[in-house]
Amino acid sequence: MPLPDFLIAGVPKAGTTALHTALHPHPDLFLSPIKEPKFFLTDGPPPGRGGPGDAETYREHVWRRADYEALFAAAPPGTLAGESTPFYLYDLDAQRRIRETIPHVRLIVSLRDPVERAHSNWTHLWSAGLEPIGDLVRACEAEPERIAAGWAHFWHYTALGRYGEQLAHLFTLFPRDQVLIFRYRDIVDRPAETLDRICGFLGVRQGLLTGVPRENVTAHPDPGARHALLSALRRTLPASLS
Repeated sequence: MPLPDFLIAGVPKAGTTALHTALHPHPDLFLSPIKEPKFFLTDGPPPGRGGPGDAETYREHVWRRADYEALFAAAPPGTLAGESTPFYLYDLDAQRRIRETIPHVRLIVSLRDPVERAHSNWTHLWSAGLEPIGDLVRACEAEPERIAAGWAHFWHYTALGRYGEQLAHLFTLFPRDQVLIFRYRDIVDRPAETLDRICGFLGVRQGLLTGVPRENVTAHPDPGARHALLSALRRTLPASLS
């Protein structure tokens, strides 16, 4: 059964959605129809607890092997298949699962200034009405307690930015020539050059992709009474209604 030839493995809020969309038209590549299947984040069903909104996220988790393989079944012969789950770099157990299942996979990692990344991450959740703390610093102070309570990776604002630890572990599992690392600003400032670099790394034709769409951009709302009310409602509604 088919499995991916490459993974966009990190990091959240560093252009992974835009990159997934930008690579999709390439005739030599096949991107999974579900952008973020999260398959390697667990050995089975996702946990039943977490932070505000995590239950909805877990329902999107493709955790059965047959369902995951089905994502790539439509890949045309001769193309390289891939998916984008930006938490694979952060989750060291996921790294090990990837190594055990597809040891020859190529890994693409986009890194962003960790402070900018954390702020964008917090803004995303605050804007969605899911972050109960309206101050990034105080939200970061709550991080250890949230991790202990089983809140999903997207709430780990500071821990997600410890790239050195994550990459050091990755390189104990994969040779460096299977990993491509670049900066988020490369996607923003030099999209055509960066896409060619990625295509070269994957061994497919270069010069066919020239732009990266603005995807998953979050505007920061004013912390007024209306936002506070919507946030409170969003956090208390059942996941099926939110």
